[in-house]
Amino acid sequence: MPSPAAEPLVTVIVPGWDVAPYAAEALESLRAQTLDAWRAILVDDGSADGTGDVFARFARDDTRFTVVSHPAQRGLGAARNTGLELADTPYIAFLDADDVMLPRALELLIGSLERTGSDIAVGQYARLRPTEEGYAPSPVQPWVVASTAPPRERATLGTHPEVTGNIAVWSKAYRASLWRSLRFPQGLYEDQAVTQLLYARAAAIDTVAEPVVHWRVRAEGTSITQREADPVVLAGALSALRDGLDVLHREAPPNAHQARVAQILRMDVPRLAGLDLDAASRAAVDAFAAEVEASLAL
Repeated sequence: MPSPAAEPLVTVIVPGWDVAPYAAEALESLRAQTLDAWRAILVDDGSADGTGDVFARFARDDTRFTVVSHPAQRGLGAARNTGLELADTPYIAFLDADDVMLPRALELLIGSLERTGSDIAVGQYARLRPTEEGYAPSPVQPWVVASTAPPRERATLGTHPEVTGNIAVWSKAYRASLWRSLRFPQGLYEDQAVTQLLYARAAAIDTVAEPVVHWRVRAEGTSITQREADPVVLAGALSALRDGLDVLHREAPPNAHQARVAQILRMDVPRLAGLDLDAASRAAVDAFAAEVEASLAL
């Protein structure tokens, strides 16, 4: 059994709902971290499969893991909020229980924050795609590279507006004080507005120009991002994009809002428009595109 660090530096919040086939790999990736001064809060969000059993097994074998169980599913945002309520370390990070944290992730992210005093350290991520042999990482996408490369210390939204394109909450580490009065909303795509608000409130942001997480694209197609043609999921995606832009319009320098608008028009709108949508959903995407384009003039 690994010996826990005397003073953990970072709490890693790991929510999971019906991810039993992947959870062990996610938790093993935490145990493989080169920085071992961590604790993990595993939140079983009312799983109906064996996710809770996997979480319990890891907690029995390694005291750095703590398990909390929701009796019924409450959603990803609520599961992360449960973890935030229990975090008591200087830094916070996230890992979804179907993803994989690369071995030097915490060393790079927490090491950067310790060195610079910044509030957020942002790393790259790559998709983990199904293959005939299992799963294999894809190249890092260009917009993810643009958000992090070259490495930066103590940047801001004004000096590095492209960071707004990196909205995944699990590709970062945060100073815990940044979360003091902030929690995730309920619903789909809960990262969008929260991440932009964190960026806007951060006094300084570091970027790490290498991958820290492999984001799994599930072979069975059950991830939310794999079901965006569903009218309910699509509506959630559009609403979250609007919320994130609203945060940047209110609280960030104009160039940060403009950078995010440009990325949405260049990437998100064509991707959503290319789905097999019903007439109402297609009209919703068209209306969103016109609305976002018009916001450049505000």
